[in-house]
Parts: sequence; structure tokens; C-alpha cells
Amino acid sequence: MTNQPLPGINQFNLSGRAAIITGGSKGLGLAMAAGLASAGCRVMLVNRNAEEGIAAAAELSRDFGIEAISFAADITDEAQTIAMAQAAMDAFGQIDILINSAGINIRGAIDELTSDDFRKVMDVNVNGTWLCCRAVTPFMKQAGSGKIINLASTLGLVGLANRTPYTASKGAVVQMTRALGLEFAPFNINVNAICPGPFLTEMNLAIADTEEAKKFVVGATAMGRWAELREIQGAAIFLASDAATYMVGSMLTVDGGWTAR
Repeated sequence: MTNQPLPGINQFNLSGRAAIITGGSKGLGLAMAAGLASAGCRVMLVNRNAEEGIAAAAELSRDFGIEAISFAADITDEAQTIAMAQAAMDAFGQIDILINSAGINIRGAIDELTSDDFRKVMDVNVNGTWLCCRAVTPFMKQAGSGKIINLASTLGLVGLANRTPYTASKGAVVQMTRALGLEFAPFNINVNAICPGPFLTEMNLAIADTEEAKKFVVGATAMGRWAELREIQGAAIFLASDAATYMVGSMLTVDGGWTAR
């Protein structure tokens, strides 16, 4: 085998591509949507709050000069995820990228939580992710290409007390990503996951100043601080781009060194 010359192209250029980002109107979802938009990608933000989604999409269009739209949907409802994918096809004519960012966290000791708490977290984080992957499958298979990026977590790789619903759900997302990566590779569809560490999102504000967070969350990182939202963008752009075409079922940690210990 002879070495081929490296192509002189920007592998991170996403111009002409279209992405669906669930949970895209705030937090990590919006940060990743902005990252993709900065690389020229058209985006559809999916969330349950219609007004919030419209405002976020308008901001992305204004800031990056790309087409950004929103779609209100509950990702735990199969019919709504199917409608989501069709709406993206109607708007863009293609679905190149899916980022499954929508998720929830209910904390507490196992004997303080209810079975409904556990089911609710699993329904959003696991079932919702699975349904969204399933909804875009026929379009990506028909196109013969695609990128699916699931949001797992460092807590899908390591444990933390009083987080049984969340850790179980993110562990499931890790394994779902690996299985789908193998299933979709023959169709030129790359499925990978980002495993964020402690980002100071709305989800984490309630514990930001607690002793638990200082010792077991931020204190468990090598950086010794909360991550800034912008620090998720590079990973999202990379996995959505041509630079990641040989990545299958990978877990890309963005955790300040939490899992390096």
C-alpha cells in the first residue's frame, strides 16, 4: 500500500450540511448547535418549549448567518420523533447530523427516590435517545452517510453516589452508542458519544455551591473547576465532521481529567 497525499481541505467545514439537535434551545445543546453553526451547518433545534426554541434559533441565525429553525417535540413520544425527522427533511432536504442532547437528572438516595423518578429519567435519557436515532435511520441509510452524536456522561463510565437513575441511563447510552456504531458502520453512518464532565448547566446549578460538588464533582477533576459551555463545542464539531469518519462507537470524554484518575 502506498501512502496517499493528504488532501488540502478543511475537514471541519460543515457548510451544506444539516443537523438536528435535541435539547437544543439551552445548555449544552445550544452550545453544540452554536458550534456547528459556526462551522456553516444548518440546524434544527428540538425542545418542548416552542417559544424558547424559536428565540434560540433566531439568535443562531443572526449570529452565524446560517439557517436555523426550531421544532417543538417530546422526544419520549415516538410519533413526535418521526414528525421531527420529517420536518427536518422538509426544511433542509437532508439530515446529515443528529445530536441527542436532551436529558434530565433526578438526584437522591435510592430509598428517597420513587420508581417513577427512575422511569422518568430512563424514558428521556434512554428511550428518547433511541427513538430519535430510530427516526433518522431511514433518511441516513438512504443518503448512505450520517453522523449521530449521543450525549452520554462521565457518569456513564464511572459511578457516583445518589445518582442511580442518571448513571444507569447514561451507562445505557454508552452501550447503545457502541451497538449502533457497529450496526450503522456498514451504511457509512458514524455513531459516537460525548461524555461531558461537570459543566455548569441549568441542571447543575442546584448543586453548584454544595460541599458534595466541591469534593466529588468539581473536586474529582484535574482542572478543579466547572467546564464552560463553549468547551463542549470542539468535540461536537469534530464528531460531526469528516475528521471523524473512522470513529465508531467511541466515547469522547470532555471532563477536565475526571476519568483520567
